[in-house]
Amino acid sequence: MSPANSPSTTAAARMPPQRTGPPHDGPRRPAVAHAACSALLLGALLYTTWTVETFLPTRLSPLRTYVSELAATDQPYGTFFRSFDLLAGLLVLAGALSALGWLRCRGRAAAGWTGIALFGAATAVDSRLPLSCAPTVDAGCLARQAAGDVPWTHTAHTVSSGLAVAGALAGMVLLTVVARREPVVWPALARSGPVLVVLELAATAWTLASVAAFESGHGTWGLGVGQRLQVLFIAVWIAVLAWSLAAAAASAARRG
Repeated sequence: MSPANSPSTTAAARMPPQRTGPPHDGPRRPAVAHAACSALLLGALLYTTWTVETFLPTRLSPLRTYVSELAATDQPYGTFFRSFDLLAGLLVLAGALSALGWLRCRGRAAAGWTGIALFGAATAVDSRLPLSCAPTVDAGCLARQAAGDVPWTHTAHTVSSGLAVAGALAGMVLLTVVARREPVVWPALARSGPVLVVLELAATAWTLASVAAFESGHGTWGLGVGQRLQVLFIAVWIAVLAWSLAAAAASAARRG
């Protein structure tokens, strides 16, 4: 018997093709998808709470200060900003984990969603590890920071912030690549994702260069602007991701 006519080959030919798009079997799948979309969208919105600094007497210049300085423990509105950062992180984490379960994705897609989950978790942890003071406007704070005379949470904040940005960048790049390869399933992300990724990478490079300049005593180089653009592009990208996930859920519902 030739391999082409073997029983295993014949059986494989009769097997239906595996579904690669979003799953839509089971009564609770649409609810999971909609919950994930809502969590991601609300999390993205709350992640832009820092914009209300425009209306508050924070005494921190958005041109040169870290966004995290708004939530420092010695700042008048620190509790307000920390609380919304915590909610934003938890919502994005919940949305990413729900999407992972609904999509049953593997490979690049699974890694991308894991990056978004890491961003959410690190953002939530970040809110519990606030800066103790504002180094860009407080010379005493900067001196204590350089001498290591700050609480451990102040130092740990740098680590959690770095993990959040790393997770966001990984998720943005990987899921945008997935969307570009499946534009019918992820139309909004396929169109807008590449532009937002490029803008995010540029803003991140600006932020890193500004931080290096500030820490070496060469000014802030518009640190506040660069970092605010960095977090804004992350929030906008997550909102587009939520919109695309909603479109994928609607498409799956129509097919099922």
